[in-house]
Amino acid sequence: MPADLSGTWTLLSSDNFEGYMLALGPGAPGALPQRSPSSLGAPGAGRGCRILEPADDPSGIDFATRKIAKLLKPQKVIEQNGDSFTIHTNSSLRNYFVKFKVGEEFDEDNRGLDNRKCKSLVIWDNDRLTCIQKGEKKNRGWTHWIEGDKLHLEMFCEGQVCKQTFQRA
Repeated sequence: MPADLSGTWTLLSSDNFEGYMLALGPGAPGALPQRSPSSLGAPGAGRGCRILEPADDPSGIDFATRKIAKLLKPQKVIEQNGDSFTIHTNSSLRNYFVKFKVGEEFDEDNRGLDNRKCKSLVIWDNDRLTCIQKGEKKNRGWTHWIEGDKLHLEMFCEGQVCKQTFQRA
């Protein structure tokens, strides 16, 4: 029988959240655009210098938002009725809501996250609830499971994995 994930959960720990957020961006994870010093009127023009600017980060999630998001302690509210789920993730920065039925593909609008749309399919893998998201980003999705009295979440995208642990509120 699948696990019961129902409840209100508060974030305890998060590992590699910024790496995951960078992977959601349209460019290569961690890549910064390069500008020629001459285009900026900087000294050293024509000498092969390049200036990297964090404010121009190509990530779909801007630099300031990533830094703030790392500090948040979101609360996750999971409502489970058989194979039907509603998951609310609430924080002081953004809120996210998703509703689905296990085994049925659905259109997911990640507004408030990276603002992409994708086709999502959630399945049970033993006692783990796993979602595969098909869209612009490759190898994207998440897995929820309970171990002891903790809820675990792994979010993955293009080789980056963020591991989060929650406790009941």
